Amino acid sequence: MGESIIRTYDLWKRYEIQGHNDAAIRGVDMDIRRGQIVALFGKSGSGKTTFLNLLAGLDVPSTGRIEIDGQDLAGLGETGRTRLRRDKLGFVFQFFNLLPTLTALENVFLALELTGGADAKPAVEALARVGLQGKEHRYPHELSGGEQQRVAIARALVKGPPIILADEPTGNLDSATGAQILALLVERCRAAGATLIMVSHALNTCDYADRILRMTDGRFVEVSSCRELTQ
Repeated sequence: MGESIIRTYDLWKRYEIQGHNDAAIRGVDMDIRRGQIVALFGKSGSGKTTFLNLLAGLDVPSTGRIEIDGQDLAGLGETGRTRLRRDKLGFVFQFFNLLPTLTALENVFLALELTGGADAKPAVEALARVGLQGKEHRYPHELSGGEQQRVAIARALVKGPPIILADEPTGNLDSATGAQILALLVERCRAAGATLIMVSHALNTCDYADRILRMTDGRFVEVSSCRELTQ
């Protein structure tokens, strides 16, 4: 793999709960390379989503440093972090997060508009790449769960971001559909050369990952196979 695209240094995130300090993230040092597919596992509430939110600049660490594509998030300020999310990050969520009053095409095109794009052609092409040619003008309620997640993948990738953050992308789908969506997401990220970080409970995610990380007590431990996750 190539150069680093995400680095964290002694990253901590503490919350005060009923007068007690509780750390969701405890001294995480991470180096993720450009184009890597990374799977993050861990029990519910172990801090995986908190970690994604920190990488996205949606939350700020208590202490430590995060660099995204060479930029220190703390030094960017709120405006800079918003610009970074717009230009360098794509997001895929468990519950799709599509706007119900917009068609599939409009949902994807909106991501382009936010970066200043005025041509809908890339949005049409992005939908075709996820197998939704002919369904551009359907609304989310007219699509199956798997099709809605395909729209979300197209939306995440349409602007060509170097990093995709996916939080339980198959968690709201049946296992067969989830397996198809997982394969599609990884295939599209590899084709685009994008780094993909996936939070997941689905063990088959391991089969697609270059790195498998398990979060325990606010820290990540690298494991070599799915089998280690069940031990």
